[in-house]
Amino acid sequence: MEGGNNIEDLDARLQTLEKRVYGERGCKQNKQAKCVDSMVKVNTALANTANKRERVKILHKKIEDLLKYLDPQFTDYIAVPDAMKLEFILAEEDFLRSQASMLEQVHNLQPYLDSSHIKAVPELTTKLQRLSQIHIKQQDQNEEVSAEVKRLFEEYNKMMFLLSKQFAQWDETLRKLEGPKPGQKVE
Repeated sequence: MEGGNNIEDLDARLQTLEKRVYGERGCKQNKQAKCVDSMVKVNTALANTANKRERVKILHKKIEDLLKYLDPQFTDYIAVPDAMKLEFILAEEDFLRSQASMLEQVHNLQPYLDSSHIKAVPELTTKLQRLSQIHIKQQDQNEEVSAEVKRLFEEYNKMMFLLSKQFAQWDETLRKLEGPKPGQKVE
């Protein structure tokens, strides 16, 4: 029975794992250890240990300094001297001046942006959408009318061509029937 042996092996492995996780007391008493309670106990023990040791107290006080030193921008702060920073600023002087003038221009134009006309835009969007729909509908109608007018012109031109041709045939037939007139040369 290969399947029964596999189940026994899995059960043995599971018991070994439970012993590792819960320890000997968890398996014997069939009580499951509360994870949160264990973590609170560990936290309390670490806090007590930290308060008893002077070096750990000093370390807690220096955490802010550690965070400052671990900040990636701190290396830029200590690596780039103030003279170099000044050169960076002077190199970008034209760009900074243009940006400042554009910002001043925006500031001067601010009353126009705050006008009642601009503030009324959201209210007028529904009207604009309705007018856009009407415009699109009229464009479609215009295309239909243009196509119809083009069709009518083509029929008119075809009719005029046929009529001209018919009149020319009738004129020729009448000339043949009337014969030559006296004083007219026969061609």
